[in-house]
Amino acid sequence: MSEQHKPKINVALVRALVKTQFPQWQTLTIEPVKSSGWDNRTFHLGDDMLVRLPSAADYAAQVAKEQHWLPKLAANLPLQIPEPLAMGQPSDDYPWQWSIYRWLQGETAATAEINNLNEFATSLAEFLIAFHRIETTKGPIAGKQNFYRGGSLKVYDTETRQAIATLQDKLDVKAVTDVWETALATNWQAPPVWVHGDISAGNLLLQDGNLTAVIDFGQLGIGDPACDLAITWTLFSGKSREVFRNKLQLDASTWARARAWTLWKALGYIVSENNDMNFEAKQSWRIIDEVMANHLGED
Repeated sequence: MSEQHKPKINVALVRALVKTQFPQWQTLTIEPVKSSGWDNRTFHLGDDMLVRLPSAADYAAQVAKEQHWLPKLAANLPLQIPEPLAMGQPSDDYPWQWSIYRWLQGETAATAEINNLNEFATSLAEFLIAFHRIETTKGPIAGKQNFYRGGSLKVYDTETRQAIATLQDKLDVKAVTDVWETALATNWQAPPVWVHGDISAGNLLLQDGNLTAVIDFGQLGIGDPACDLAITWTLFSGKSREVFRNKLQLDASTWARARAWTLWKALGYIVSENNDMNFEAKQSWRIIDEVMANHLGED
């Protein structure tokens, strides 16, 4: 891959882009955000804004999509979502469009203490219910543009079976395969709904321990909501899991696909890391155990 496709994204680049394209903000401080994410690199711009730049060509199409759709979605949602303020254009040093957003206060659920996990589960479920009710006409259909979030699990069939084979000495292959194949035998029967694509602890913001915002809509699309339910096993447990599921009132087939999406991601992480002793891998094994227990009716 050429250097043009792998730009060096740092404070100097952001400063040059802002100075050239948005000179009204050129005197503001620019600092990297502590946890910037994988798809994009994010920087504080002054006290009230952030700059977000795709890190690779695969993520570049997210910019225009978010700029167009987020303002249309925001008014219908009970929690804050990112507010685009401006869209930057490619330059000689950076090949893709990029965004300036209003800064949303808060800490992510991955690092902040949650006051009451049952109330958090209720708030997130209410957000998803409202999200699913928003009109989807001309919405971006699940596909390559959002890594098939909201689309068919069959896209990841070969990858998942290869992961199961790779880990066969550490898995109940028959039971795990049953989770996967049970999901593949179902599909979303209703009209497409809005899909966030990555409802995870790192994309949920808290203030004073309460859920206030959902961020990072790069994988936004319309389709099957099952992919947005992995948090059922990655964050919730016991009563909070029950609260979340009961509030959403989705059918059994959707939950079967949700388990499969969760399994796919956990297996993929373990295989890609080739190290099942680090914290994230141990968490992935725990998630697989949770999914399996739920599939077998043990939780």
